[in-house]
Amino acid sequence: MIASEMIFSKTTSKTSFEEDKKSEKPLRSVVKAISWRIVGTIDTLIISFFITQKISLAASIASLEVLTKMVLYFFHERIWNTVKWGKK
Repeated sequence: MIASEMIFSKTTSKTSFEEDKKSEKPLRSVVKAISWRIVGTIDTLIISFFITQKISLAASIASLEVLTKMVLYFFHERIWNTVKWGKK
């Protein structure tokens, strides 16, 4: 199973941790954040509309949410990129 491989795998990496840590450039994190936020914002827009029944209010909520969550995701992704656990 994938979980057991993640936890119990004893295979060694052919690259050093320092090389692997830099394998994903910040620009890639930005592009991933944007694509994920598009999906997330559409979800927020739909949920907000069902709750409020007002498209203008739902759009306002989704607009604010897209900005804050993109910034949070970028930093979350960069922090996780420095964590050695689970990398090969």
